[in-house]
Amino acid sequence: MFKSDRFHTTRSAVADKVKESAISVLPIVLIVTLLCLCIAPTKPELLLCFLIGALMIVLGMGLFSLGAEQSMTPIGNKIGTALTKTKNLPLILGVSFLLGFAITIAEPDLQVLAETVPHIKSIVLLVTVGVGVGFFMSVCMLRIITGARLRWLLIGFYALVFALAAFSDRDFLSIAFDSGGVTTGPMTVPFILAMGVGVSNIRSDKRAEADSFGLVALCSIGPILAVLILSLIFRPDGGSYTPVVIPEIGDSAALWQLFFVAFPTYFKEIAVSLLPIAAFFAVFDLVSLHLERKQLIRIGVGLAYTYLGLVIFLTGVNVGFMPAGNYLGSVIAGLSCNWIIIPIGMLIGYFIVMAEPAVYVLMRQVEELTDGAIPGSAMKHSLSIGVAVSVGLAMIRVLTGISIFYLLVPGYAVAIALSFFVPKLFTAIAFDSGGVASGPMATTFLLPFAMGAEAAQMQGQVAALKKFSDD
Repeated sequence: MFKSDRFHTTRSAVADKVKESAISVLPIVLIVTLLCLCIAPTKPELLLCFLIGALMIVLGMGLFSLGAEQSMTPIGNKIGTALTKTKNLPLILGVSFLLGFAITIAEPDLQVLAETVPHIKSIVLLVTVGVGVGFFMSVCMLRIITGARLRWLLIGFYALVFALAAFSDRDFLSIAFDSGGVTTGPMTVPFILAMGVGVSNIRSDKRAEADSFGLVALCSIGPILAVLILSLIFRPDGGSYTPVVIPEIGDSAALWQLFFVAFPTYFKEIAVSLLPIAAFFAVFDLVSLHLERKQLIRIGVGLAYTYLGLVIFLTGVNVGFMPAGNYLGSVIAGLSCNWIIIPIGMLIGYFIVMAEPAVYVLMRQVEELTDGAIPGSAMKHSLSIGVAVSVGLAMIRVLTGISIFYLLVPGYAVAIALSFFVPKLFTAIAFDSGGVASGPMATTFLLPFAMGAEAAQMQGQVAALKKFSDD
């Protein structure tokens, strides 16, 4: 009877999580479907591929959310607490660096970005970004232990970022800021947020709760600085961007094969991603934690949910969403009224952030630590509006070619200025939110969407120049 009750409880928890993810993903599915039927007519097989990918995203995100609650959050919390109790600062900083480096190297979002960058070898970008995150993980631990003000750290580091950006190669500028976003994905965020809570739990002062946030914000700076420094010493190899291939599907067997072939890749990627976290936790449990068997089983089951959920999720977004995003961007940007891509991009941006796994992790963390004073629904809608505006600006940049520098500097200046007028907790949550909003959904849909639009713009310019020369 006990096993039966536990089975029904688990099934109910999975069903609840899947329902939550379905509600989040449904708006973006409806928008893309309407675009494919009305504005950008597409082949039925591409739309069907997208819809199957959406179903996989719903199931994958539901399993991941449940797994993160049962495994990633307690693992990060317990490791952070155990590290801080040692009171060995070199050990804390060293382990934090290694954790940050190892988890980042295996982050699926970063691997997707590294494969799309044409002029930097994947391994070079991965190692550079990993070192940047590892260093700032150590900075985060030092900040929580000492109680240093996040605002002044952000001002100092972003001043350094923009100083380096002024002298960096233009090809590296966008990659640097994109790297800062994708490193805080579904694998990294649950762990580092929980680790921050674990470290701050050792402190008993009133500011400890607020200081548990801000890790994502600081860790997002590391890759930006690292890539900008790389631009000063590294010369691009002159590669070219390989556009996303629109799949050719002849029948249902070919459609199944398209997804089936991708599964082994993500089984391997996610296994490599989870391995560093599981290994560190195993070592800490043997050395100092000594958890009960029941707790270990619960965490093990949670890791299994996390693993399976991310495999299904990433297969869905990469196989189903990426081609659709690229196709829609290229078709809409090629229209005579291509300005329509701005409101369409904003609409997609508003809803797509609601389907980001890391956003839900941050929302739950904020609700728990503030006892509901900051509701998750308010955070979700605020993030959606912010992302919508950002995507709109990105589409304007695609159409006009304006430098990203002119958009980033005023944006960060306003954000930092506002930090002087809002509660300290909101500053940390705000900058953390900027990191979690750019996860796998944005990487595998919005990035190809923008690249497809830019490719269409370039083709239009080439055609116009050719016509001009012929005349």
